[in-house]
Amino acid sequence: MYVNKRKRIAVRLLAAVMCGVFAGTAAGAALYWQVCRETPLHTEEVPVDILPETIPSAFTYTVSDISREVMPAVVAITNTSVQELETFFGYSRSYESVGLGSGIIIGANEKELYIATNNHVISNSRTLSVAFIDGAASSATVKGTDQDNDLAVIAVQLSSLEEETKNTVRTAVLGDSTKVEVGQQVVVIGNALGYGQSVTSGCVSALDRRLIGEEPGITLIQTDAAINPGNSGGALLNMKGELIGISSAKYASYDVEGMGYAIPISTASPILEDLIQIETRDKVPENRAAYLGVVCRDVVAEVAEAYGMPMGAYVDEVRESTPAEAAGIKAGDIIVAFSNRKIRSRDDLLEALSYYSAGESVDITVQRTEEGEYKEQTFHVILAKKKT
Repeated sequence: MYVNKRKRIAVRLLAAVMCGVFAGTAAGAALYWQVCRETPLHTEEVPVDILPETIPSAFTYTVSDISREVMPAVVAITNTSVQELETFFGYSRSYESVGLGSGIIIGANEKELYIATNNHVISNSRTLSVAFIDGAASSATVKGTDQDNDLAVIAVQLSSLEEETKNTVRTAVLGDSTKVEVGQQVVVIGNALGYGQSVTSGCVSALDRRLIGEEPGITLIQTDAAINPGNSGGALLNMKGELIGISSAKYASYDVEGMGYAIPISTASPILEDLIQIETRDKVPENRAAYLGVVCRDVVAEVAEAYGMPMGAYVDEVRESTPAEAAGIKAGDIIVAFSNRKIRSRDDLLEALSYYSAGESVDITVQRTEEGEYKEQTFHVILAKKKT
């Protein structure tokens, strides 16, 4: 059978033709991503220099066919994070929390696997672990996040994987969610309830759903296929085995049954492509931590809407003799980007800082009022170590 034949094809993660010129560069990653988006799931003569994908897109398949072939492209994610709990006596207490979710392998270069997931799956992470279909596990690093659209990309170093695992994993093939129709059959694969990969099936029950309390620009695919906690970041697939959505249990409710939601892949694709370009970094230890020298608070959505303010980290105060003051950042500025990372809150800024060491240089983008209007400015900042 053709599917069994595919299982004998060796996996090689570096395409000599593709990456010979672009190896290790953002251009190479972008080219690989483009190939993953446009290449059919399989052809009879599959180039072995590209990470194998799933089943042919020229036909439709059974749920078991899709499960067998797409499961190697779906991973389980464990996020160990630190949470702050406000006590009855008015002070905060830190505690360790473990969260579970799913991810989808969407590409690779010669060093890393790129895995798409939800932002809420990996937020506030201290450590991230990714488990593959063969049971192997590896640590992962956040490449980039988009809080507004609840999307993120994490990376796994190929050097951390055994050859057996490399020969097992696949990339998902992206479909076109703009062509999805109400009533068509779909399959969901993910790490439901943290028990490991599981499969549910149903149909698309609605399109372009806007949920109360969410960002006004977000529209979702609604399905009656079960999407439970742990499914977040997993795959919503059509009957060709193509990825048409990224599941999100965040939008589910225990008050209803048969209403799950997924972020359409046509919405997610350009965002994920941008996140892939961000340099992969590890969090730095405390003794090398960078210091900016600002006191910030959030610009909440209600305030932003009422006063026409951009969302970001509002600078209440700039400390004297700090990197922020030296660069020209002022109180009243709203920080909206740190290097290539979008900043939507104070926590976003602290998270971005945690990947940079004292002495490094970054570009920080702010929105500053000029004659009653917010205008964007970018400052080059040399980060320093906090004085004790």
